[in-house]
Amino acid sequence: MNKITAAITAVGSYVPDFVMSNKVLETLVDTNDEWITSRTGIKERRILKEEGQGTSYLAIKAAQNLIEKANIDPSEIDMVIMATTSPDMPVAATGVYVASQIGAVNAFAYDLQAACSSFLFGMSTASAHIQSGRYKKILLIGADKMSSIIDYTDRSTCIIFGDGAGAVLFEPNEEGLGLQDEYLRSDGIGRDFLKIEAGGSMMPPSEETVKNKRHFVQQDGKTVFKYAVSGMADVSEKIMQRNNLTKEDVNWLVAHQANRRIIDATANRIGLEEEKVLVNIHRYGNTTSATLPLLLSDFENQLKKGDNLIFAAFGGGFTWGAIYLKWAYNKQEQTN
Repeated sequence: MNKITAAITAVGSYVPDFVMSNKVLETLVDTNDEWITSRTGIKERRILKEEGQGTSYLAIKAAQNLIEKANIDPSEIDMVIMATTSPDMPVAATGVYVASQIGAVNAFAYDLQAACSSFLFGMSTASAHIQSGRYKKILLIGADKMSSIIDYTDRSTCIIFGDGAGAVLFEPNEEGLGLQDEYLRSDGIGRDFLKIEAGGSMMPPSEETVKNKRHFVQQDGKTVFKYAVSGMADVSEKIMQRNNLTKEDVNWLVAHQANRRIIDATANRIGLEEEKVLVNIHRYGNTTSATLPLLLSDFENQLKKGDNLIFAAFGGGFTWGAIYLKWAYNKQEQTN
């Protein structure tokens, strides 16, 4: 019997309708389009405006998009992993509600939180479960309503983040396609540089914490940028070396969309030309857990069976890593 690998067999996505352009941000904080574009590469981001709706709304839409496109029966899904850093509520897990809403009645579900690396770490988790032979269909969703945890008077964060969701389906593969290798890292040194300080067990909510805006994302931009540039580039280089991949062997870099300069630095380190680097940060900003699946969804038509993809991400914590994955299908085949 051939060795079982875990392959991505379908993708789906959803972004809200409301577009927040750099021009809109100019009316909120002291910034301008040229400054934002030159430093981040972001032109606009999507914001969920629906009253009373949270991250689950985005996740459900992305999952439904995948189910519809791939024409799968949701009751066949064994497991739902919800990668998010902005759950609907601290308790109960958002993924559990999402699984029920999409009709994944036979699945168990939970949330996975590793800041901007949540989806990448979720790929590792989903693959391990598939390779165990115990589960056949695992839905991994990356979704965040970042607008709910961003202070729109803080120009160091409000220009960067947006809302969105993406989903992928992992299934067993016997052709050697799917996840080949991973190199995942974390270091608690990052705890003070990128965080939401209040709302947890260390600093429970109070009138004081709300008044002092302690429930929003706070970031030491320069420090995070420095660590992200070296971290993402290091692991991408390492995973290629470990698998004897040259820049010619790599078809696509699927990098976390946090900042165009970080993406470019990673691509430069591994010697990839621009046309092999997937980028949509100009359209969505940093959607945290949704960046990687949104790239797969946007560029699905260009991905070919057997293509070598290098995934890379960096997030608060710090958390970071790279995954080497072989793409398992051609879009046109799937739609026949």
